[in-house]
Order: sequence, then structure tokens, then C-alpha cells
Amino acid sequence: MFVFRRRFNLNKVANYFLQGGTISRTESTNHYVESVVCKENDLKENEMKVFDIGEEGKVLLVKQKGEFSAVGTKCTHYGAPLVTGALGDGRVRCPWHGACFNLKTGDIEDFPGFDSLPCYQVTVTEKGEVKLKTNKRSKDMGSRAPCDDTSVVIIGGGPSGATCAETLRGEGFKGRITIVAKENYLPYDRIKISKITTPTDIEKLQVRNQEYYTDANIDILKGVEATKLEPQTKVVHLSNGKKLPYSTVYIATGCKPRVPDVPGIDLKNIFTVRNYEDSVNILKALGSDKDKNVVVLGLSFIGLEAAASCTQAAKSMTVVGKDTEPLGLIFGPEIGKSLRKLFEEKNVQFHFETTITKCNGENGMITSVELANGATLPADLLILGVGSTFYTDFLKDSGIAMRPNGAVIVSDKLETNIKNVYAGGDIAYAPVFAHNNEQMAIGHIGLSQYHGKVAGLNILKKETQLKTVPYFWTMLFGKSIRYAGCGKPFSTQIEGDIDALKFVIFFFDKSDKVIAVASCMRDPVVSQFAELVYQGKSLYKKDLKDDPFAWTKSC
Repeated sequence: MFVFRRRFNLNKVANYFLQGGTISRTESTNHYVESVVCKENDLKENEMKVFDIGEEGKVLLVKQKGEFSAVGTKCTHYGAPLVTGALGDGRVRCPWHGACFNLKTGDIEDFPGFDSLPCYQVTVTEKGEVKLKTNKRSKDMGSRAPCDDTSVVIIGGGPSGATCAETLRGEGFKGRITIVAKENYLPYDRIKISKITTPTDIEKLQVRNQEYYTDANIDILKGVEATKLEPQTKVVHLSNGKKLPYSTVYIATGCKPRVPDVPGIDLKNIFTVRNYEDSVNILKALGSDKDKNVVVLGLSFIGLEAAASCTQAAKSMTVVGKDTEPLGLIFGPEIGKSLRKLFEEKNVQFHFETTITKCNGENGMITSVELANGATLPADLLILGVGSTFYTDFLKDSGIAMRPNGAVIVSDKLETNIKNVYAGGDIAYAPVFAHNNEQMAIGHIGLSQYHGKVAGLNILKKETQLKTVPYFWTMLFGKSIRYAGCGKPFSTQIEGDIDALKFVIFFFDKSDKVIAVASCMRDPVVSQFAELVYQGKSLYKKDLKDDPFAWTKSC
């Protein structure tokens, strides 16, 4: 049901002008759509429904606390249908990867993703009709004022740095913003790198184009690294010999892949999986003749994703690792066995409880690897997926407090021990709300982007404490695996069909409190748990006794 009315006012014309480094923009039109989509009683309390609004597409309508909200229907990350997600207090969480959107504004509040949802004004008529009105506008990214000599330098061109820059400009920062990016590209979707299937143009992976950053007056120095930070003089030294002064600095340099120290590791056709160039080089080395023997070192997410995505292009695929099963350390032996069966059905072989001790080669190219268990495997390619270290060596003489492993110690507002120096993303040893605010360093894109937002707000003195729930995911041969929460489990409980890889696993601490939930092909239960924890609620083993999923009815 909908009644449709469209109005245009063409008296306002777009005004874009650049003057002294300042961008100002007004709307090109006053264009809005009115439509009656349903009756007031068509939705129950805490219910979400999708309605058609004619040429304008569809809208997600939510009834909560007796009020209606209306936003776009698809997550702006990868397009998941939000109607199947988790409804929180004033927000909806994506069922696939955990991104969260405010129901009143459409703003993205937790990540991954960069864009907010379209939002609609909702009114209820005296007849009980729910009416929507939308005024379509592009988000104003603010402007830079030439008289403002403040400067924020963001070290790191990944998702955390990019989100920080957008937050600063979108929240009204008028000074200079400079991103120092190690790679020769604009910020891009790094998650897709380990899904090595077909060549992808970097333009399709980049989250924004150059015009966007130009319009927002965000400078990006590509192919440049920070080599030294001097908090006393507030200067960043760069690999190109230049120096950048700053008022505030945000460090989000991320991780670098760990490379084992074994003989022959410098041979050609040995790859890590971290950036766009890695993906391109692996595809080139694989070729299209299916004549390459591939060995992957690592039984966790990165290694298994690389193996799953490359196996069809390989002559043989073998995964080597110290674990007893794929993802066994995370999910336990039972689920690990089912994952092993899934991989073996795709002709992937395994060598468990061992590692590579030597790489052999001819003419500088790898030809085989020797294992600690005595086996020798033919290897035309070796892909390494055995963890990472931090890009923080350049901070060693800065006075910034760091852990022995190089992680940067930060407060719940992401500030380091030095005033006006913030750090976030993979390198941050930061409080984790879902783990009693204990400090941890967690590497994942969603948390990195969230850190970027929180850092940006705190740089602007809009005091914001960290409050998020770590959320991870992978896709292996069409099976979607999700995980939310953190902490070392004391025990577990599995619900569902393990053999069919359709299950939910609950992880408990010593007090029988659920500290994490994982699932395979059982959406949106992981998002529902993440939202439950975000609301400050707890779940215990006793709560699962009669109905393991009764708690989801409140999410």
C-alpha cells in the first residue's frame, strides 16, 4: 500500500566554489517524496518490515518504543538485507558483518563500511496512516578554512585512517588533513585481498575516488612512509625526506605479515597476503594453465581463505600448519573436522601439527618445501598466512608507550601517553568493551574503522569512549562463518548440525558466561549476540538450557 506524491523546487541551483582552499556547497534541488506505506497497526512493537515506495525503491520501516523510523533496506558495506539483521535500541545491525546504523539519522555507527543509509522522515496521520517523506541530499563533508592553521596528520592509508579523516571533516574540522599512505593507492577494501580469484582493478576496490578527497580537502600522500615521529617538535619525518608539522597526529599503520626465518624464504614465488600487490602477484604466478603446485602455510583465516580461493587454479593445493584441524584453535576439533572434510572434497590436502623448515629452489625460484615431519612437498608457489607484526618500528624513539610486541598502548579515547598523539586500528592495545574493558590488540577491519571514528571525534574534543564488540567473518567454499566477542574460552556448547556445517557455537568463561558466539550458515544469530553485548546485557549457560535461542527474541 502506498500513496505517492513528488515535489520539485528548481529555484535552488548547485553552488560549488573553491576559494582560498575552502569548499562550500548547497543542495541542487529541493526534491522530496511523500508516500503512505502502511497503517499504524501493521507493525508490532520492535518489528521491522520492508515496504515498496514506488519509483523510489524500498524502505525499511521499524517500530520501536511506539515510534516509527525509516531507513534504506541494504547495508552499505556489501548489501546485506537489514530486515534480517539484529534490531538494537535505536539502531539496526547488519546480519553479515556487524555494521550498525542509527534508525533516526541513518548514520553508520559501527563498521565495516563507509556510507550511511538514506533516511526518511516519518509521520502518522490522524487516520493512522504511516507517511514517509524524504529529502534527498548528499552528505556535506564540511570545508577547510584558509585562516585555520591547525593540522591533523594521519599516518596510515588504510580503513582506519580513511575513516578518521572523513569523521574529522564531516564533524566540522576546518584545518588541514593529511593522510600518509605507504601504498600507491587511495584507501581500499583490504578484506577482498585474501579472496584471490580473478584480477580486480584497484579502482573497483578503492572506497572513494580522488575527486571525493579533493572536494573534502583531504590530502593523501601516496607511496610515502613515516620514518620518525617527534612529539616534542610535533613533526613527522617521511621516507621522501620531507617533514610534516602537526597539531594532532593519528597513527594507524596496521600490521605487516609475519615471515618465518627458514632457509630459502627469499626465493621467488613466495608470497604474503596483505595488500593489493600481493593479490596481483599471486594471480600472475598461478597463471591459467593449472600447472602449479601450491603450498599454503597457516591453518587460520588468511591461510584457509587463500587456499579456498586459489585451489581451482592450481594443479595441487596443500595446507600446512601446527594446528590439529582447520581453525581448530578457534572452533575446536569437531567443527575443525567438518571444515577439513569440506576442503578435502575440493581436493585440498593437509599436513597438520608441523611446519616448514626449509624452502628449496632452482634458478632463484621455489620448487619444494621441507616439513618438520620429514615430508617434502612440491611447491611452485608458497603462500604465507602465519600471523603478523606491527608497523610501529618508527615509533621506538618517540617516547610513546608500547608493548614489547610493538602494540601502542592507548586510553579508552585512543590517546597515547603523549598528549595529541592518538593511535588506533590493528596496532592499538586498547580497552575492549565486550571484554570488561580489558586492553587487547585486535586486527580486523570493522574495529579499525570504528577506532578511526572514535579517534576523529576525540581529536575534535567530542569526548567519546570506545564501546564496540569485535566481529569477524570468513567465507570458505560458500560457507559463511561469523564470530562475535573475544576472550579465551573455558568451555563450549554447540547447537546444530556440525556435519552439514550449519551450527552455532557458544563460548563460555569459567563462570559460564557467554563471551563469544560463532555460527556457520545460521544468520543473524552472531549479530544478535553482538547487539546483546553492546546493550550491556549478559548471557549465561543456564539461559540456554530450555531454549538455546530464546534470548534472540529480544534482539
